[in-house]
Amino acid sequence: MFKKIVFVTAWAVAALSPSLVLAADDALAAIHITANIPNKQFHVQPRDPEFGKNEVMYFNPVSSTLSPVRQIFDVKNTDGSVHAYIEGQYHLYNGHTAIPTVVLFNNVRLTNLPLEVVDDVTSTPGTQAEMHIYAVMPVNQQGQNGLYTANFTVIFDAVPRVTL
Repeated sequence: MFKKIVFVTAWAVAALSPSLVLAADDALAAIHITANIPNKQFHVQPRDPEFGKNEVMYFNPVSSTLSPVRQIFDVKNTDGSVHAYIEGQYHLYNGHTAIPTVVLFNNVRLTNLPLEVVDDVTSTPGTQAEMHIYAVMPVNQQGQNGLYTANFTVIFDAVPRVTL
């Protein structure tokens, strides 16, 4: 009887083992693919595809300043000029105090109103333009400490050529 129990137990373990082993060896590969192919007539794209995801302004304790954020963009509008404006809060804020910042695109200071950042003649063949974001003044370490963040969007508009 004991031999039968051992035999049945060994047979059951052997029969169940492959399914347990197979379950232990499963592997998953989650894949998310994005492809952005710019329009031949209009595009404004940063050279670094990761730009804007996790930018950091580093604090310099000697000068009490924050390092700027810079990025080169490829810009093209074959049918006119390019205008840009900011949507959202672009000043650094920690919940209590704000640090004013400036956002320049192609040396044009952006606000919440659309402004021409690349003219018709320059944008038609395509060009490069720099975005430069910096804090306006030195940081007051006594009153301005903690984690500061800013979340905003720069909107680029293709403005059609005006023909008279």
